[in-house]
Amino acid sequence: MNAKNNQINEEKNLGNLPIWNLKDLYPSQNDEKLIKDLKSIKSRTSKFEKKYANKIKSLSSKNLFLAINELEKIDILMDKILSYAHLLVAENGNNEKNKIFFQQMQETITNYASSIIFFTLELNQIADNALIKLFKNQKLKIYQNWIINKRSFKPYQLDLKIEKILQDKSITSHSAWIRLFDDLIASLKFSFKKEELSSAQIFNFLSDSKEANRKLAAKSVGKVLGDNIKIFSSITNTLAKDKSINDDWRKLPNPVSARNLSNVVEDSVVDSLVNSVVDSYPKLSHRYFTLKAKWFNKKHLMYWDRNAPLPFQSSKTFTWKEARDTVIEAYSEFNSDIGIIIKKFFDEKWIHSPVLDGKSPGAFAASTVSSVHPFILVNFQGKARDVATLAHELGHGVHQYLAGKNQTHFNASTPLTLAETASVFGEMLTFKSILKQANSQKERKALLANKVEDMLNTVVRQIAFFEFEKEVHTHRKSSELSIEKICSIWMEVQSNSLGPAIKYEDEYKYFWSYIPHFIHSPFYVYAYAFGDCLVNSLFSTYEKGLKDFDIKYINLLKSGGSKKYDELFKPFNLDLSKKTFWKQGLGVIENLIDELETL
Repeated sequence: MNAKNNQINEEKNLGNLPIWNLKDLYPSQNDEKLIKDLKSIKSRTSKFEKKYANKIKSLSSKNLFLAINELEKIDILMDKILSYAHLLVAENGNNEKNKIFFQQMQETITNYASSIIFFTLELNQIADNALIKLFKNQKLKIYQNWIINKRSFKPYQLDLKIEKILQDKSITSHSAWIRLFDDLIASLKFSFKKEELSSAQIFNFLSDSKEANRKLAAKSVGKVLGDNIKIFSSITNTLAKDKSINDDWRKLPNPVSARNLSNVVEDSVVDSLVNSVVDSYPKLSHRYFTLKAKWFNKKHLMYWDRNAPLPFQSSKTFTWKEARDTVIEAYSEFNSDIGIIIKKFFDEKWIHSPVLDGKSPGAFAASTVSSVHPFILVNFQGKARDVATLAHELGHGVHQYLAGKNQTHFNASTPLTLAETASVFGEMLTFKSILKQANSQKERKALLANKVEDMLNTVVRQIAFFEFEKEVHTHRKSSELSIEKICSIWMEVQSNSLGPAIKYEDEYKYFWSYIPHFIHSPFYVYAYAFGDCLVNSLFSTYEKGLKDFDIKYINLLKSGGSKKYDELFKPFNLDLSKKTFWKQGLGVIENLIDELETL
């Protein structure tokens, strides 16, 4: 940790903030084991192609199992190396050596992976009735869900040569533009008083207790984003067109179809979720921000007040130890085995927590591979929201850890819609634990309001993001979007979602440009709303005392991606296909706002 950041942490009394130890993956970029694993990938992909190309359709169930098993071993090595390279860049994107290494690994592995693209294409040539017979083999049946998910892309796959070209060119097409975005974000400096701050530091001031600081930070963000908006616009337009070209070649019906297929969820289910949330804007966000404006004795809030601490909110700063103990206790009270796993993340240096120059903003959990363990990245600055974020990412970590230990590599990975289940559930456990300790009505009111804001950020804000993406990608199919057009789409969806109690100034129109999900994973964002609404219903089932809930919940996490969502939630008597399901989840947020109004 550099001296300046160390001083900041000491001034805030955050305590000793941990930095992960990536040696569990590889000791260094030049490590002999890493070089050996790269050579193994090259050799294995070549042998796999020679052994199985043009033969998958005629394989026996036993040999198809052996082929998938070998493919899985290759994929584990690829994931391990790419995870290591990604985490190096995440901890310091300003380090030229890290960036070059990451790019080299991407290019090298993409080149090797080109040899095995044929497998999925040929797998999809197997007739449905033949596949049913193959699944009678119990060993192969382990991969049944994985195979079915792969085959969902069958109507949209291209021939082998085109698939190879698309994969090989990805390094110099969308991956290159994503890298440009990441480099730009990491390099941006935001003027604040007499300092130059990173993106993580400046955005922290948008929830500062002083309105002058929030406004100054918002204006600084707007200016810097505006100064770079031509580059951000070029990146957005190019990536949207790149996706449009791929979608057109594959004859995908609409821009979000590829994401829904990856998430193993029907278009109709996503449409039902989105429509339910949009219909609920007036009952949720519009109502809450009107209430918040009243608490501030204002007719309306400025956009930099959206995440402002409440007038009756405690100004408590959490030390790292307090955050750690709070989260461990919440998870342990739910289930002692999960508590033990959570403790591992802290004790064994699986978390990177301080704010540092060049470090990725925000937070994430990287699953890596089951032979190692997940890693957590947060930017901890002592706020109550930072504790919630820590609980959220550790939920991901527990899910990834349990799935990795109990499933094969291919079956461990969960669709994004299910990947948010454990994270949001963990957040709720931590919130409920803190709420129990509230000593006054005022403290309870502040905790409830903070939770509502977090839920609105997870549900309403993310669906608004989804609506923004949908408009941008739909328009980009026919024409490049001007900066003015992108900004106008952004302002419209923000106004619709947040309601009349929030007012904006001109620079806010540029705030779409820093959001990484738009760049890294188009349409990822609805998974947050999906997960939050799902967990609201799941948590209600828990609080109603469903027998052996914690055991059923752990089994759900252990299942990873080996089962479809409807099967996973049967033990909890939840049916996501019903139109009323999403309204139940949204009703939980509405009830919390009702309680706030009575308080």
